[in-house]
Amino acid sequence: MYITQQILDKIEQKYGQPQTYHTTCAMNKIEFDLLKWSMRKGRAHDITPFVFHNSNVAVIRKPSYPEEIYRPPSGGIEPGEDFESGIKREIYEETGLHIKIEKYVLKTYVDFYFEDQVVNWITHVFTAKATTNDINPIDQQEISDARWATIEELETTLLSSLRQSTSAGLRYRAEIQSATLEIINTTTIRKKKSVQSTIEYP
Repeated sequence: MYITQQILDKIEQKYGQPQTYHTTCAMNKIEFDLLKWSMRKGRAHDITPFVFHNSNVAVIRKPSYPEEIYRPPSGGIEPGEDFESGIKREIYEETGLHIKIEKYVLKTYVDFYFEDQVVNWITHVFTAKATTNDINPIDQQEISDARWATIEELETTLLSSLRQSTSAGLRYRAEIQSATLEIINTTTIRKKKSVQSTIEYP
């Protein structure tokens, strides 16, 4: 694993210490073999940014997904690649957007397993702000569509579609999405209360 704690310490200093989440995910042989193939360069992570523009969030669909399934983009940092540059590259490839990274919100430790084989994986979740709004995937082999979704969609129809998927990987994505939205909503409520508490009434 080439994303070292030293690298993460610097990211946490800049973007905040994330909340942590632990889970397990049982996969079938096809999904597990695909996961192991993605680890061929020593990768054991993915980066999942929730990219906002106004009150909408960027979501993507891969060619293998059913038409109703969209989720926030994700990808990996390449060996030797700068962490922040890798996040921006992945978002550009999958959505065509340029972004400003805002906050490191969630670090998920997941054990993916098939029979007696286990892979330890980490998902790093960030929030980011789109500095452009024309959403269109650059890598059209990996991504078949990208669009803006409302928070309500992420909390309801899109989340439900992920949860009902036959894919263990997509159901795992539902867990991440639900946990991240809970953090975002809680933070938003706290900010509103903080603003209200500073108002002086006559």
